[in-house]
Amino acid sequence: MAETVALSLARKPDAEMLDEAQRFFELMQARRTVRDFSSDPVDPEIIRLAVRAAATAPSGANQQPWSFVAISDPETKRAIRLAAEAEERAFYDGKAGEEWLGALAHLGTDADKPFLETAPWLIVIFGQRWGTDDEGRKVKHYYVPESVSIAIGLLIASLHSAGLATLTHTPSPMGFLNQICGRPDNEKPFVLLVVGHPAEGARVPAISRKDEDEVLFWKTAP
Repeated sequence: MAETVALSLARKPDAEMLDEAQRFFELMQARRTVRDFSSDPVDPEIIRLAVRAAATAPSGANQQPWSFVAISDPETKRAIRLAAEAEERAFYDGKAGEEWLGALAHLGTDADKPFLETAPWLIVIFGQRWGTDDEGRKVKHYYVPESVSIAIGLLIASLHSAGLATLTHTPSPMGFLNQICGRPDNEKPFVLLVVGHPAEGARVPAISRKDEDEVLFWKTAP
C-alpha cells in the first residue's frame, strides 16, 4: 500500500466558500491577454513563486512532466524574438491559410513580436515526453499534454493574481526553444509565456467571452 499523509484542506462554511469563489471569478474575469508591455523590471521572486504554484498541478501518475525556463537575459530574449519572428513570417505569409488568418484578423496580430524583447520576463514551459529513473533507464510519462496544460493555467492565474500581465505565444514550430534554452530532446515546448507590466495606456481588443449557458451544462437530480 502506498504511503499517505494527512490532507491539509480545512472545510469552510458555505457562505465563505461562495464569497471566495465570487472574488476569484471577478479577479479572473478581469484577466486579458496583453501585447503591449512595459520594460519595467519584475522581481524574480514573483516569477519563482508563480512557477512553484504552477508545479503544484495534478499530473498523470504524479510524474510532474514539466520544466520551466525563466528568461530575463536580453541576448536570450533577442535570440528568441528573431527565431520566433522567422516562424511567424512563414505563418502569416501563407502557411496558416486564409481561414486561419481570417479568424485572427479581429485581434490585429502580425509577424512582429517586439514584446518578446520588451517584457522583462519570458517563461518557456516544456513538457517532458519521457524521463529517466535512478539507473538512467527511459521511463514513459503519461498524460503529458493534459498535465502541462493544467500547470500553465495555474501559472497564468498566479501571475495575474500578483498583478502581472501575460501573453501565451505559440510560434509553430517551436523547436528552436530547445536549442536556445538548452533543453534536452525529450522535452517539447508547449507555450512561450510573456510576463510583465502592461505599458502605460495599453489597449486590448474589444472582445467578449461566451455566455455562461454556452459553456456550462448542468445534469442535476430532479
